[in-house]
Amino acid sequence: MSGIDDGQISNRSGNEDIHEVIEKRLSRRSFLGGAAATVAAASLGNITSLLAAVPDAADHVRKSTLLGFHGIPVSTADALIVPKGYSARVLIAWGDPVSNGPSFKPDASNTADEQAQQWGMHNDGFVYFPINGSVRGLIVQNNEYTDDVLLFPDGVANWNVAKTFKSQNAHGVSIIEVRKQGKGPAGRGGLWQVIRPSKYARRITGRTPINIGGPVAGDPRMKTSADTSGTMALGTINNCAMGLTPWGTYLTCEENFNGYFRKSAERSPMEVRYGISSNAHYLWYTTDTRFDADIEPNEANRFGWIVEIDPFDPGSTPVKRTALGRFKHEGAKVQEARDGRVVVYSGDDEQFEYIFKYVSRLPWRQARRQGINPLDDGTLYVAKFHSTGKGEWLPLTPDNEALSGWTLSDVLINTRAAADLAGATAMDRPEWIDTFPGSLTAIATLTNNTSRGTEGTNPRTGRSNPGVDAANPRARNAHGQLIRWNYAKDWTENTFRWDLFSLAGDMAAAAADGSNIDGDIYSSPDGIYVAPSGRLWIQTDVSGSSINPEKRSATYAAFGNNQMLCADVKTKETKRFLVGPNTSEITGVFVTPDERTMFVGIQHPGESPIGSNDPSNPKRYSSWPEGKKGGRPRSALVVINKDDGGVIGS
Repeated sequence: MSGIDDGQISNRSGNEDIHEVIEKRLSRRSFLGGAAATVAAASLGNITSLLAAVPDAADHVRKSTLLGFHGIPVSTADALIVPKGYSARVLIAWGDPVSNGPSFKPDASNTADEQAQQWGMHNDGFVYFPINGSVRGLIVQNNEYTDDVLLFPDGVANWNVAKTFKSQNAHGVSIIEVRKQGKGPAGRGGLWQVIRPSKYARRITGRTPINIGGPVAGDPRMKTSADTSGTMALGTINNCAMGLTPWGTYLTCEENFNGYFRKSAERSPMEVRYGISSNAHYLWYTTDTRFDADIEPNEANRFGWIVEIDPFDPGSTPVKRTALGRFKHEGAKVQEARDGRVVVYSGDDEQFEYIFKYVSRLPWRQARRQGINPLDDGTLYVAKFHSTGKGEWLPLTPDNEALSGWTLSDVLINTRAAADLAGATAMDRPEWIDTFPGSLTAIATLTNNTSRGTEGTNPRTGRSNPGVDAANPRARNAHGQLIRWNYAKDWTENTFRWDLFSLAGDMAAAAADGSNIDGDIYSSPDGIYVAPSGRLWIQTDVSGSSINPEKRSATYAAFGNNQMLCADVKTKETKRFLVGPNTSEITGVFVTPDERTMFVGIQHPGESPIGSNDPSNPKRYSSWPEGKKGGRPRSALVVINKDDGGVIGS
């Protein structure tokens, strides 16, 4: 997700990157095979030809039976658009009470204490937890970051401790109880409503006490002046994507945590590797010394984790699960293996970073009977993709020869550097990951990497960058792709086979960007979600280019506003299902068990341009969802139903 990512490259290891691997793989005769290799070699100017020769990489014959809706066109309107026959309405928006708290004030004058009782800002990934099947449940959603220009009546002017606390309280996680009640037009079963008050509803913010669990708890590098034990952190921030455990808990993922810290003194190699610098994106450090790394150098070590929350126990304390590693987590997809162990996938969302897998030591039921949390006791791995179409998971453990002299705590606190040494494959911003359990297949979005293939010497590797040529037609990867891998027998295996599901971009410009989409075009895939039916929902994050629609980059002009599409993985047909309002990102999607209701997150409409401090700027490009000219835009969670009460997408 967008968050506060500044586009920096902190990985300067010499590890082979994914495009080098793809180049080798696509050039191998053994991979393409026989006559297909000859055809591909004769048309090396277009990567689409290469991918079309790969088995199951371009099945354009069968049309989908899953995608029954009519795809909608791209849009630049300040509106939420869905297909004919569907209805969408706002369920809850930033500042609305999660239970019986105060209402949102249109001038954003709510206090920090009031914000702590309200839906957080810039909602992102989430999960619907059923209480009564498809008609009542809990929604637990991340609140990734804040637009502090919009958060206050006077923007960031006259910054003080009260503003710091309100900004922190607008971060974190929001929990609401929802139900479908009454008779109405929304899917022939009534309207979805937030239940207020609710015994389950609560906020977990940047100021909520959170336990530190797992192998790193109590490590000296986790201790601060406020927590000399190193076992209790204060708050969770930049919560992006998420996960759901088989035992019914929620996993929230801390992503771009570095931008909250300021370090003016000389930085350590680990601080450099994680992007801690003098360029803080927030003013918290001016009033809260936790975020001044010159004063509290260990505080940053307490962020960048996956946090476990029990949504059904409002009195429980969340826990940072350190065995899953510390990096800019984009999601935590949990998949149960056949032997009952759990596998957790997570991407590190930055250019040239890695994909990770965690495997619990014990079957999760056995572990919990023994009083062990399955997320505290296991092995962390990082992915290596080979040009043969095979891959392997490299263990990030002290007995790995590449990590000689490292302790387990070293690995888990400085996971990026451990992955560098292990020889992992550098990826193009790994983001959301989901699975197709029936085929032992995982799929991940790689949003883009415009730093790849730039002229001169790559600052990460020190090697000269090759120009665009027949074998490497996406040297500057502006549009991203979806990569997938599968196993022979079970999710816990250390080897896998992989291929590219799709290369995003504009088919009309295929010679330039190499897109191979079968259907509606998209760029910069970010969120993905595999519904129970097997429908693959794809959300986009064309960041930056949509801040000012009047100056939209030519690279992304054809795609309009950010969107959500649906793909049939068997036929590869893709249709556009939703387009968001101006300057928004589509973030998070989940359906009820019967797939007759869909919830979708709309994030940062009307986002403030960098350097702006005018919350009432008449040139703000969105007033969604209120639609009033000059009104304060608000991120929101929307609910979508099919007008005839049918399955979403059918």
